[in-house]
Formats: sequence, structure tokens, C-alpha cells
Amino acid sequence: MFKLLLVDDEPVERDGMQAILQHAFQEIEIKQAKTGKMAVEIAAKWKPDIIFMDIMMPTMSGLEAIEEIKRTNNDIEFVMMTAFDTFDYARQALKLGVKDYLLKPSKASEIVATTDKLFAQLRQKVKETAERRQEQGALQKALAIVETDIVTQLLFDHVHEMHIDLLVEMLDTQPAEEKFVMTLLVPESAEQVYVNIKERISNGNSVWMGACYGNHLPLIVFRNPVHSFRSQAITLAKEILAVTGRQEGWFIGIGTVCHSLDDIRTSYQKSLVAMLDIKVPSRYRFYSGELEPIKEDVPAFIKQQEKRLADFVRLGEWEAVEALVVDLIRQLEHTGEKVLRTQQRSLEFLWLTTRIMEEIGIEAEAPFYSVPAKDHRQLISETLELIQGLKKVYMSHYSRLEVDKIHRIKQFITDHSHEDISLDALARQVDLSPIYISKMFKEKVGINYIDFLTECRIEKAKKLLANPEKSLKAISLEVGYHEPNYFSKVFRKMNDLSPTEYRMTLLNAGKTEEVGS
Repeated sequence: MFKLLLVDDEPVERDGMQAILQHAFQEIEIKQAKTGKMAVEIAAKWKPDIIFMDIMMPTMSGLEAIEEIKRTNNDIEFVMMTAFDTFDYARQALKLGVKDYLLKPSKASEIVATTDKLFAQLRQKVKETAERRQEQGALQKALAIVETDIVTQLLFDHVHEMHIDLLVEMLDTQPAEEKFVMTLLVPESAEQVYVNIKERISNGNSVWMGACYGNHLPLIVFRNPVHSFRSQAITLAKEILAVTGRQEGWFIGIGTVCHSLDDIRTSYQKSLVAMLDIKVPSRYRFYSGELEPIKEDVPAFIKQQEKRLADFVRLGEWEAVEALVVDLIRQLEHTGEKVLRTQQRSLEFLWLTTRIMEEIGIEAEAPFYSVPAKDHRQLISETLELIQGLKKVYMSHYSRLEVDKIHRIKQFITDHSHEDISLDALARQVDLSPIYISKMFKEKVGINYIDFLTECRIEKAKKLLANPEKSLKAISLEVGYHEPNYFSKVFRKMNDLSPTEYRMTLLNAGKTEEVGS
């Protein structure tokens, strides 16, 4: 249903045109205005699609009315109606974007033909707008996935199909010089709130939002130099918490500012440190150095223990893990460290344990103490329980592992290298978690699975480039790259030559052989 406004100071003209239009078109709603001023008022409130505007009217001419209406609504289509077929009127009307004009008195067939042409243009405009919105919606979804992928790579070192610099390039966002991480503690059954938070932070805030891991939702926030770090973080925290309402369980830990994306993981870890005790009224906390041990002789000891812990976890020596963490707690107690700081340090060791498990392909939720420990004895007891939980996850995982997994994965990648192969697709083939496949493949084969896939594709591309009849676009599609420009980037990175340059070397080598023979 299109809306059409008839503007003419002669009621007979208006009524006659309305009768003609209503007889010819069913999908039309018509209103009338007898002056240019009235037309401006109706257009502002009713927002018609088309206006048939008489030019010569008292007080405000049609051209003046069109100019006034276009100041607030540039989407309306105008048809000029005049008894004067002069060049000056036509020239002014063209400057104002008038689509057509009718000479009065107009024939019914001319009125209908002009209106029908405008309706066809409007329908096409509506169709193009809908298609554009659909494309924009698809683009926004794709960019949201890219954004999540970037955060995952930066914070967790996961392996993905595209290198992070190319992902950042896709977002068309230049990261600020300073950035920091805020981590949300998300209660269960909060899917809708998660969507609402995404909408809120994407509106005017420079934030990359990651995926929710367990009950942790990481955000990489870019510093706004206009505001202080604390005021920016507090404002964003309050905005997020406002979306959650008064629901229990939500909390935000705020990490420290860093200058490089390579260091962003440190800010993330410190945001987790800030979440140790969530019993504060504000429901958010900044990382503080007071949470860290301050003894001069402790850091070297802890660094040594961290290395030993990594070795024990990778070897599955859980009794040694328990002994090491208990020894750490007792050492810190002996140096006079407060219970809360000792608890924080032991928690960091438990988080380190989960990260090492993830590196070898075992998914485990980061453990937490339910309450601050009252003394070191209670702390040891609760720590051993948390380690037992991690050990169960570890043992359960390896009990399901089969020897031929790697062979099956390599064969599947080789056979399907021209397809869009994701970690999830590989996981379904061998019934393992995507994270485990990523880490296990690198450990057993010596390269990342995506590098192996890339090698398969590029080797196939090299063979196809020997055929000068095949276009680069056809080759990129045949080997599994939908975007020829991206294919060229990957090819150059692997061979230090573009596909075109590589093809020229093949052709020149062939000519040399012909001459030699």
C-alpha cells in the first residue's frame, strides 16, 4: 500500500485526480492538501511515498513546499503539476529532484502512466532496500564471528583457519594503542541477557566480544583517551550490569591496561584474579597488586614451580601435581603470606593447570574456591578437592582416545582439502573435541591442522597453475578458497611468490626445456 498526497489549490483538480487514481490502483492511500504549507505539515506527520505538487499556489509555491519537505524527508518522490510548460520551472524542479511533471489539464491516461511508473520504481527501491538489509545482516553476523575468533586466538592460543592479522583486517578496525580486558562471570540460563549485552556494548563502545567459555565472557576493550581508564571501565561495567537487572551471579573483573595485543592475555588473567571474591556491592572489581604476593624471595620459587607443574600435568603425574601445589601453599605460609594472597596464588596454579590441559586437547572449566579460606589448612583441603576434579576430567579424556585418530584426520583433510573444513567437522569425524584435535594434531604431526590443510590446497594449486588455460579465480575455487585475493595472499606467504609469478616460472622453465632439447 503506497501513500500519495495531492497538493493543489483547486478542489476540482484534486478530486478529479483522486477519482482517476483510485479507479486505476487498489494499493493506494490518498490524502489532499490545498496549500503548500498544509502539504509540508501533512508530509511531516503522514510521510507519503509520492506527492503530486501543483507549482502555482498562493503564499507558498509548490517549489518552495518541495524544498521545505526535502529538508526533513529526502525519500519522497515528487511529480510537478503546472499549466506553464516553461524551462525555468523545469530547471528548478530538476534541481529539487522532481521525478516527473504533468501539464494541466492532464489526461487520465497520463496520470495513470506516470503513477504506475513511480510505483514500479518504489517497488524496486523497496526490494533493493530489503536485499541490502539482508546483506548487511549477514555481514554483521560474519563480523561477529570474526570478532569472537580474534578474542579466542588472543586469549587462548586456539588454532583457526585464518591468521589473526587477516581477521583484524576484515573487521576494518584499527585497535587503539591501549586496551584492557573485562571478564563477565555469567550465571546459567542467561542466553537472552547475553544477546542484550552484545547489542548494548556494540552501540558506541570500542569492544571486541569473545565467546562464553564455561561461565566466563571475555571482552577486549579499547581505551578512549578522552576518559580515564577507571571511568571508562566503570561506565561500561555499569551499562552491562544494567542490562542484567538485579539477577544474581553476574560479576565483572577488570584487568590492567596493556599496549600490545601480544600482552592482552596478561590483562585477561588479571581480570580473572579480580574475580576471586565476588562478594562486593558494586558487582565489579579492578585488579589490584594487593592480590599478589609481595615477598622478594617468592617469585623465583613460583616460576620454578610453574615449570615443574606444566611437566607434571603433561605427563599425567597427578600425585606430583598435588604435592607441588601443597608445597607451594606451605612455602607461602612459612614466609608469612596472608591466607587470601596464598589462596590467590594457588588458584593461579590451578588455572595454569587447566590451560596446560587445554594445550594438550583436554577441555576443563577453570576451578574456583567457593569462599575465601579461613586458614592454610582449609585452603590445602579445598585445593586438593579441586585438583581431584581436574584429574577426573584428564583420566576420562584419555580413556576415550584411540590410536588411529591422527591418521583418520590427515586422510580426511587430504580427501576434502577443496572443501570448507572446520575444526567442528574434523571433530565429528573422529568424535573428539575441536580444541583437542587442534592441539593433538600439532603435537603428533608437528604443524597445526590448518597449516596442513593449507599445504594440501597450495600443492594442488601449484599443479593447476601449470595449465595456462585455467584462471586464478577458477583455481582458487577449485582448491577451496572462495576469495581469490585471499588465495593469493596465502600462496605468496607459502611460496614468496604470487600465483601469477609462480605460473610464469613454470612457463619459463618449460620454454627453457624446449630450447635445451
